[in-house]
Amino acid sequence: MVKKLMVLGMIMLVGGIPVFGWAQEGAKPEPAVSPLDEIIVTASRTEEQKRDIAYNATLIDEDEIRMSGATDLGGLLAELGIGYIGKYPGALTTVGIRGFRTDSHGNDLRGMVLVLLNGRRAGTGNIAKIMTKNIERIEIVRGPAAAQYGAAAIGGVINVITKQGNEKPEAFAEGVLGSWGHTEYSFGLSGKYKKFDFSGSFTELDQDDYQTAAGDIYYNTGFKDQKNISLNAGVEFLPQNRIGVIYNYFDSPKVGHPSYLSQNNLDNFKETSLKSIDLIYTGATPDGPFSWMARYFDGKDKDKWVDPTASNPDGWDDGIAYDSNSDQHGAQAQLTWDFDNSQLVGGLDWVHYETFQSTNPKTSTYNNPALYLLGTFRLFEERFILSPGIRYDTYDFEVIDPAGNKESNDSWSPKLGLVYLVMENLKLRANYGHGFKVPDARELSANYTTWGTTYQGNPDLNPESSDTYEGGIDFFYKALDLSATYFHTNFTDKIQQVTLSPGVESWENKGDATIAGFEGNLSIDFGSWFNWAFELRPYFNFVYLTQYKNKQDDKDLQYIPDVTAAYGIVVSDRDSWFARLNVAYQGNQWIDDYENWVWPAAVQEIEFGGFNVADFMISKKLVEFPGYGSFTVRGEVMNLFDEEYAYVKGFPMPGRSYFIGLSYNY
Repeated sequence: MVKKLMVLGMIMLVGGIPVFGWAQEGAKPEPAVSPLDEIIVTASRTEEQKRDIAYNATLIDEDEIRMSGATDLGGLLAELGIGYIGKYPGALTTVGIRGFRTDSHGNDLRGMVLVLLNGRRAGTGNIAKIMTKNIERIEIVRGPAAAQYGAAAIGGVINVITKQGNEKPEAFAEGVLGSWGHTEYSFGLSGKYKKFDFSGSFTELDQDDYQTAAGDIYYNTGFKDQKNISLNAGVEFLPQNRIGVIYNYFDSPKVGHPSYLSQNNLDNFKETSLKSIDLIYTGATPDGPFSWMARYFDGKDKDKWVDPTASNPDGWDDGIAYDSNSDQHGAQAQLTWDFDNSQLVGGLDWVHYETFQSTNPKTSTYNNPALYLLGTFRLFEERFILSPGIRYDTYDFEVIDPAGNKESNDSWSPKLGLVYLVMENLKLRANYGHGFKVPDARELSANYTTWGTTYQGNPDLNPESSDTYEGGIDFFYKALDLSATYFHTNFTDKIQQVTLSPGVESWENKGDATIAGFEGNLSIDFGSWFNWAFELRPYFNFVYLTQYKNKQDDKDLQYIPDVTAAYGIVVSDRDSWFARLNVAYQGNQWIDDYENWVWPAAVQEIEFGGFNVADFMISKKLVEFPGYGSFTVRGEVMNLFDEEYAYVKGFPMPGRSYFIGLSYNY
């Protein structure tokens, strides 16, 4: 403890030097802009101010991303305490919101938190495949959003929005060196010339095996030649009419895939990638009430696990332990009508998946067309805002085999939100939303045998579904930003695997659960409050679950932390330097201890978790050439106090790590 306090004291001293030494150089703070004026597009699929939204919505802007050393979305959300994080070595991270989480493999219909790329389904639940360099902002809407986006949007929606070039040309080049042989370089360019706009970035990463805080070298945790390309380009051919293309590419051709540290395997690795392209047309009538959008997209999410020792059982040829591929393509069409301080948004979504997993050696297809209608009605001098919505989804499933098994399903998803603007800076909100997750093709129509077990699908399965009720408050005064939410979710028809007879498995709807709790955030910029020439902003975000139980046995649900939080402080001169100390906390959760499990004994349930991990970053503009850009140096210490911690039991994260980077920005 004394060592931790000494290190913290040194950090605060170093962070304080710029405050006292350069305070007079900083620009005077501009009048604080209310977070309620922020523009959010995810909640209603079109632009609206945060003050009109009945959801608990979080905006992570470009400045927040810049103050993080995270290279991917998984690392960024882990720092910010968004919710449950399931993070493994080897470019694999899942995220949970309100007790529900993304699925790590296969198409995103299998998850219960939905990830979007620029407003359409990302096609993956592995958020380690989404890099941060060309992101403009990330919008997080907590709670069911099935009325807007369909299946999997039960716990919430995470919308990653990439940059679009504007009138001011910008360019950057950056190099980073760090612990465990970490090397990183990136460059990017954005701008607009006449009717053409462009924004793009390229990043390449390498890292060796890391060492844990306990001093163990965790073999097979490194990666080589990990590349990311993000492009967003378009042309305006008529006023307010633009045709654009968005391209995202993530490829890690050889990333370590270790087993538990207790086994410390040297051999296994995987190949992993996520690639997609969007063609999008947006338009609007000049000074008129209508705007529209049409899009076609195509993507591929691939993983291949390899064991070079070929020590696997027969049937895993050429050392390939596991294959998981998901091809996705689809289309969107949307029309927005603004009238009399109100708005209607209607549209069509269609997505088609083709998936293959080597543990179930058959290709499955999913076809999902849907219609939706969303409304926003501003009443009584726009003090009351009503936001109803409804969506209808149909799903066709097929397992491609000689039997030609086919099944279909459908779902109606309503929502209703109410906002009361008590004052310009005080908002009360209430919301109801329905969410659902469809059975997958295997659960509906499986008919295969592997490892001596026969799996039989159940065509009578219903979608898993949820109904969530929530109420909250948002308040902003001068530089104080406060938000609090209570939510209550009833989850029904959970699909669970069951044994029909010895050696024969199937699936049934046999689980119900209740999840409830509080969410909140608090931050205050004392610099703006007292009109200082620098920013001094402590902050605190948390999620506290008061209930997360199975109704059948009144037991706590597994893999759900009781508390997640992030807290820290930011100091800056608002221009040339900043320093941030951030601490992320993940509380205790009940899990099955597979690390110490010996077949055929029963898997033991244990309590796991409860850790704080601190990161510190400082950045300073070294020199600026008016009209020709500037050079900036930054340093970061990850896991500042050398905490022994793991998001998943048996897979500890790195010990204290150091990074230093130099960037040129124009």
